Amino acid sequence: MTTPTRRTHRTAAITVALATCSTLTLTGTATADAGHSPARTADSAPVAKGLYQSAYSERNHVLWATSAVGRPPITNSRLLKVDPRTLKTEASYAPPVTNAQTGAVEAVYGVAVDDEHNTVWTTNTGNDSLAVYSQRTGKHLTTLPGVKHAREVVVDEKHHLAWASGFGDGSIVAFDTRTYKEKKRTTIQGASPAGITVNERTGTAYATDLAHDRIIEIAPRTKSPRLIPAGDAPISLALSRDGRTAYTADQAAGTVSVIDLRKGAVTKTVPTGAGTLSVDVDRRSGRVIAANRTAATVTVVDPRKGTVVTTAPTAANPNHVEVTHGTAYVTTKSASGPEGQDLLHRLRLGR
Repeated sequence: MTTPTRRTHRTAAITVALATCSTLTLTGTATADAGHSPARTADSAPVAKGLYQSAYSERNHVLWATSAVGRPPITNSRLLKVDPRTLKTEASYAPPVTNAQTGAVEAVYGVAVDDEHNTVWTTNTGNDSLAVYSQRTGKHLTTLPGVKHAREVVVDEKHHLAWASGFGDGSIVAFDTRTYKEKKRTTIQGASPAGITVNERTGTAYATDLAHDRIIEIAPRTKSPRLIPAGDAPISLALSRDGRTAYTADQAAGTVSVIDLRKGAVTKTVPTGAGTLSVDVDRRSGRVIAANRTAATVTVVDPRKGTVVTTAPTAANPNHVEVTHGTAYVTTKSASGPEGQDLLHRLRLGR
């Protein structure tokens, strides 16, 4: 049973989940376990107002980021092409206009890269849809409706699928990345799918259910989803390199949960900071990196030991973390740039 305190926390968590922006800023390192080199902060740069998520393209060595400002009707939203070496914006693409009278656009929030087909996928949360853009030209290729309050998207390049979480109606939807046709839809009444990831080896998709403290597992050849316990209000998740373990960012608890997917059980819970919102894995070391929105920190976790390696302060409202090649890119809704832009930060991770 949910206690009154947890109900209060959950209401706050869902409110933040429905808010359509946030990002990350690293300014220094704090505590580190003995025997470990702390993470080292690197560069940061103002990118855009309303910065939300980012995704790295191996094919093009580009960091794609999304931004959207304000509440509907939103007229200021961009898909941004950022050089990960300089953190400078190389190109900025406006989503299509949806209402000529108000100037409202198909605002972009979640983002994923499909290097196999050289495209970028976005969630258009306010329009209950996904969109696909060309990585080469930035051209808008198509809009795919029918994903209510689409929150996150992830691409399984091996199986040519893009999976999206429909926070608004408990749906998890897969689209063919070649034809853009819907391939699979799973709906769980009362669920609130938020974060989403996929095991490309097996083709199994996983989504966090923010409202019910669990992970929804959708395997290719199963008729019904499997429900796996998670932490308190899991909003983001990532998989270990071997795909046997999931890590969730537990927003209400301010923790990262380590979950054995075979056993279907939480094996460790690591406090990281209030409002843990986003999580990713450094595949070199196996460590987990979490962005803590309320605490304004980023935390590096050793999931095997269940301990914190490093915690670094950030600017206000860290929202999303993307890890590639030993570097974490973090976005914040700090509005701390010279013209009120949100910052993109680059944190080089120690081994």
